[in-house]
Amino acid sequence: MAARSGPQRHERSVDISEDALAGTTYAAAGVDIEAGDRAVELMKTWVAKASRPEVVGSLGGFAGLFRVDFSRYRKPLLATSTDTVGTKVAIAQMLDKHDTIGLDLVSTVIDDLVACGAEPLFLTDCITSGKTVPERVAAIVKGIAEGCVQAGCALIGGETAEYAGLLASEEYHLGGSGTGIVEDDALLGPERVREGDVLVAMGSSGLQCNGYSLVRHVFFDRAGWDVHRHVDELGRTLGEELLEPSRIYARDCLTLAREVPAHAFAHITGGGIAANLARVMPSHLDASIDRSSWRPAPIFSLIGQLGGVSSAELERTLNMGVGMVAVVEAALADAALRLLRERETSAWIVGHVVAGTGRVTLKGAYGNR
Repeated sequence: MAARSGPQRHERSVDISEDALAGTTYAAAGVDIEAGDRAVELMKTWVAKASRPEVVGSLGGFAGLFRVDFSRYRKPLLATSTDTVGTKVAIAQMLDKHDTIGLDLVSTVIDDLVACGAEPLFLTDCITSGKTVPERVAAIVKGIAEGCVQAGCALIGGETAEYAGLLASEEYHLGGSGTGIVEDDALLGPERVREGDVLVAMGSSGLQCNGYSLVRHVFFDRAGWDVHRHVDELGRTLGEELLEPSRIYARDCLTLAREVPAHAFAHITGGGIAANLARVMPSHLDASIDRSSWRPAPIFSLIGQLGGVSSAELERTLNMGVGMVAVVEAALADAALRLLRERETSAWIVGHVVAGTGRVTLKGAYGNR
């Protein structure tokens, strides 16, 4: 499987008498080595499920190993991405529910990789907490492992660190890094985009995991809502809505790139549709988005209404119901839609590529889709 370490052990480099150390332990300083070891034991089953044949070694080494047969490739490029789940972890902590937040980590890291056409190979994670609670760590890793299975990559390592004195005992942060591989001549991006291409949107699962500093400020600071409050517009509690895990598009995108194919993908994360789609637009073309082609889920308008947040601010902060955009040749748009819908992914034509200066414009009012 992989390497994973808990609280670090340090060998003594000088001879210090035991009497001098009496009453002073790592645990007394707030770091529980045994809890870290227990967490590793509890997560082993989940880590084992998120593997691939190329993984070398077992849990507990200093590094995760992955054997790549480069003879299978003509001119391979390695792709890498690093990210965190951000302040969405605060919702998991409020609800004391930690088995889905790992899916968000896989989405935010791995779907950035596949945006350039890279097959995700492996992911490593880092869980830092004020106090290592083995069952909580295992639940987080369970979600990460499930996400890796969905994405088709291996979970080959990680770190469980205890930040006593810096984080409260119930607090933790979650981040990770992923590595993928793509042939040089199969690399997707602005160089492939052409005037007349069609923009195919893939629906998000909701907020995904971006904009939560704004979201938390609106619901908890301004509106004073409780995380357990049932919200009629949402059909469930506020906490259930906010903790909804991000959709993972990796297999959808790779299949689309291979079978249609696609010219580019834009993963819609922080910055919203315009900022992320602009990253795959060449300087002589624009992306024109038709808002009337879809209606965002109620959570987005609710944030605007309760917080007095302008439409422009919502659109440059949140995904507005679009998690990924594929850029495809116009003649292949129907094939792209058919493929995605067969894979039970909500998809629709959201706009077109036109002559311009590398900008993205959103036009019209949101529709009734």
